[in-house]
Amino acid sequence: MAHLTVEFFSNVLGKCMTMEVILPQSTTTQIGMNGSDAGDTYPVLYLLHGMSDDHSIWLRRTSIERYVSELGIAVVMPNADLSFYTDMKIGGRYWTYLSEELPAICRGFFPRISPKREDTFAAGLSMGGYGAWKLGLRCPEKFAAVASLSGCLDIVSAVKRNLVGNPVYWNSIFGSVEELQGSEDDLLAVAEKTAASPYPVALYACCGTEDFLYRENQTAVSRIRSLGMDLTYEEGPGAHTWEFWDTYIQKILKWLPIRH
Repeated sequence: MAHLTVEFFSNVLGKCMTMEVILPQSTTTQIGMNGSDAGDTYPVLYLLHGMSDDHSIWLRRTSIERYVSELGIAVVMPNADLSFYTDMKIGGRYWTYLSEELPAICRGFFPRISPKREDTFAAGLSMGGYGAWKLGLRCPEKFAAVASLSGCLDIVSAVKRNLVGNPVYWNSIFGSVEELQGSEDDLLAVAEKTAASPYPVALYACCGTEDFLYRENQTAVSRIRSLGMDLTYEEGPGAHTWEFWDTYIQKILKWLPIRH
């Protein structure tokens, strides 16, 4: 595998940004690990961080590079600050950056990243789980499968319960609860539209039974299943911790429909 730290300028945000990128490399003499290269082009996984973290966290807390070494897939880990991957009411247009500008930048820098929907995936933890599902639910024509680990999937409930942050923080991102509910940032409202899309996106969610977002995940799972969407859900003992996420990102990599 090749690992790159990429610093670049975002026209959408008007600032310099950073991302970690893992690219496939075919290796045969590397001790303890074999690398695979899928061919002329390779699939890509956009792997998103949570609130207290940044673009470096997946590399620091897990063995993601080792986990993907034989899969022939690129992994893009962008920084998104505390934006909830949203075009903020007061702040940057992080949703536009994530969903439109970043993929275009990545394909420009790394032309072997496949532009095909069936080769494009997203996953993330907590705030990043919300961001990953947002990519799949709002852009089903671009993403084949998206996965959430302990994601803040019922965002309206999370805001009402003020599970993280404070009212000023939430207002700066989404506006009032009334503005958020039923909007394009309300994943459960967006899912109703996506359920009728000609592009069926595969959804995955997992959550620890001791996680403070467990209730929100149960609500989201129930709603998605009632819409008849393609959902895989797993849970197990665990809280909002890297021990849980390190285990389940490996399950997600096996679940993704990666071409070989």
